[in-house]
Amino acid sequence: MEHDIVLKEVAKIRTKMIQTGTRKLYEHLKPVLPQQGIKMGRDALFSLLRNKGLLIRKTKRYHVTTDSKHFFYTAPNLLKELEITHAEQAFVCDITYIKTDKCHAYAAIVTDAYSKKIMGWSLENNMKVSMVKDALKMALCNCIHEHQSIIHHSDRGIQYCCPDYTEFATKKGFVMSTTQKYDPYENAVAERINGILKYEFGLRKTLPNVEVARKMMKQAVAIYNNERLHWSLNLQTPQQVHINYNTEKYKSYEKSAA
Repeated sequence: MEHDIVLKEVAKIRTKMIQTGTRKLYEHLKPVLPQQGIKMGRDALFSLLRNKGLLIRKTKRYHVTTDSKHFFYTAPNLLKELEITHAEQAFVCDITYIKTDKCHAYAAIVTDAYSKKIMGWSLENNMKVSMVKDALKMALCNCIHEHQSIIHHSDRGIQYCCPDYTEFATKKGFVMSTTQKYDPYENAVAERINGILKYEFGLRKTLPNVEVARKMMKQAVAIYNNERLHWSLNLQTPQQVHINYNTEKYKSYEKSAA
């Protein structure tokens, strides 16, 4: 009976976050199980899920969406030697592909490098500059700290390097930064967030249309920001860390952990 209760709670969590691993499940269950009079350690939870075939397998993923064959100016990589110490110090930006039955779709995502919070996003059936502008506008609207400038870091995609966008971002107070090589780990946080949204929230599936994709993205971002625990944030949510940031150092998504 206790196992049935635990499995039902696990199912509730995975309804929202389907790829939640056992250790994170245990953190979510800590305040719940005592209310049911259940005592269960992490090892016991591992054993239960293993016996039920409910352990999560790691999935290899890598997909290139960057068109960097252009002659526009690219800024230096300002994050390479920079220590990220607070929220809204640097935003990392990227575009990822979303597959639908009707057409090709793309999502532009802006993430805070410190808290890993998704600050802004836009999803369209094209990769025009207006899409990345909309994502950045949303990110600015969601800022809660009063810092004079924010580093804007992206790959060398044409949307981020064209004068239309760089002038727009600079006027908004951003300091431009771009990757210098084709190595995706130069923009590791953005790449990692893309993978989480796709593989943990169902956005890698072929969706009916752009409208459904937008609804799924909106729901995924809300759950990701407010409920998903991060090992790199000491098992806190991006929203918790973003609001209450202090001098504590959090881990970056390094090459070895991606």
